[in-house]
Amino acid sequence: MNYSRFITTVSAARKASPIRLLTELMQKSPPSLISLAGGAPNPNVFPFKRATIAIGHGTTVEIGEDLMKRALQYSASAGIPELLSWLKALQQNLHNPPTANYSPEQGQMEVCVTTGSQEGLCKVFEMLINPGDNILLDAPTYSGTLAALRPLGCNIINVPSDQHGIIPKALKEILSTWSSEDVKNHSHHLPKFLYTIPNGCNPTGNSLTTERKKEIYQLARKYDFLIIEDDPYYFLQFEKPWAPTFLSMDVDGRVIRTDSFSKILSSGLRIGFLTGPKPLIDRVILHIQVSTMHTSTFTQASTKLPTELYLEKITFQIMISQLLHQWGEKGFLEHIDRVVEFYRTQRDAMLIAADKWLKDLAEWYPPAAGMFLWIKIKGVSDTQQLIMEKALQKEVLLVPGGAFNIDSSEPSSYVRASFSLSSPAQMDLVSEIFLNSYQDSFSHN
Repeated sequence: MNYSRFITTVSAARKASPIRLLTELMQKSPPSLISLAGGAPNPNVFPFKRATIAIGHGTTVEIGEDLMKRALQYSASAGIPELLSWLKALQQNLHNPPTANYSPEQGQMEVCVTTGSQEGLCKVFEMLINPGDNILLDAPTYSGTLAALRPLGCNIINVPSDQHGIIPKALKEILSTWSSEDVKNHSHHLPKFLYTIPNGCNPTGNSLTTERKKEIYQLARKYDFLIIEDDPYYFLQFEKPWAPTFLSMDVDGRVIRTDSFSKILSSGLRIGFLTGPKPLIDRVILHIQVSTMHTSTFTQASTKLPTELYLEKITFQIMISQLLHQWGEKGFLEHIDRVVEFYRTQRDAMLIAADKWLKDLAEWYPPAAGMFLWIKIKGVSDTQQLIMEKALQKEVLLVPGGAFNIDSSEPSSYVRASFSLSSPAQMDLVSEIFLNSYQDSFSHN
């Protein structure tokens, strides 16, 4: 793979921070090293000394004084070594990527920790997109992705999808705009990448089938574009075996994958990770060096003093790493099973409520993963007023579908209902109130 053609001028110009390199060198050095080089504060003056964190089933994670000193100190931009090694092993065991044993130049699999998967996505977009570049995605899609893309000045090409995700035939038709000569000559008009949420897509709940993924990957090879596999709901698939990923099919080193712990460990800890070809992940790490420096490692825990609120940053990477090593991969996957069972029960309760109250006015497909039900309201061209006026007056809130369009001002007949937080009784009540709001809307027209 010739990665240089994908990278922007700004990203190509990034150089390693000498101070960040020294920080990482110090952390790899023996304790006998005497250093006057670093600008790190002395952890002995920090007020936090140790922590005991209670986790499920009566167990605890212990962070003693020595480990707490590490947790409160600067760390490597790519992530702390023990967490990185655990994540690399996890990715190899779950996905068995062909690139795991490639050379770095060939696109060897690399991993870095990010402050939530959203930071990873934003830095990947800024690494790849020049104004005027063409990119592919299947909308409606996550509004945070659209908000990150719009200011970059790219041309967003919408690929049609259905309840099974992107339609390969439609993608092929769009790509036929470009000739084999365009591909051979690396025309700058070729799409840089395809972005997709393959499991439990936010907002639609759609999940790509294995066969479609294979077809899409072959199109990526033919037209030489990257695939950004944004998969925060991978661990929330309701049926096993879990679907093979684009990463598992990546013989070329053209897949950049984002994963998140937000849905399964904590959304507030802001721990995500990128997996992809080393030449591209290294570019992201260079950007991290000069922006966040590294993922905040206990993440803005607050201590209230008599007249002031101080925010302290502690290393949450340490806490996550301790937990994962204590669990092991087996314990982690057992935790995932418990999380999935919870969300499956929530999904089923949402479907029961929708079927009870909304079946005559709406249609939907049961999601196979994730946290959302995507509902099409019959006879309504745009749900904005129905949600933001009628339903809100009755103290019920859903998300109008237009929020997930490439152009958010375009009307949408859909609403997104999240089933993650509400009880079955609340879902039933919301569905009944929504029906009443719908009926009121028509009675006043």
